[in-house]
Amino acid sequence: MVNANTKAIVDILARHRLLVCGFPEFAAAGGLMAYGINLPEMDRRATVFVDKILRGAKPADLPVERASKFTTIVNLRTARAMGIDMPTSILLRADEVVE
Repeated sequence: MVNANTKAIVDILARHRLLVCGFPEFAAAGGLMAYGINLPEMDRRATVFVDKILRGAKPADLPVERASKFTTIVNLRTARAMGIDMPTSILLRADEVVE
């Protein structure tokens, strides 16, 4: 539900001059920052498990995995609109910068 209404949530928060940091979709929709799991990487890892199960592996015998790749996105357009000077150190570490 949150992902389906990301733009509306970001717009409401922006009207009240509140910052939002959350899932990557929030930064793309106008939120300030996002930090979270890399969903395409999780999808690739899931296909490995599906392949093993289809080849006969028992799901109970497969190891549990945690996310190991995370994504950081900074929306510079939003930062400028809110009067925030984003430190260069954060921009250099970001995986993506929205301008």
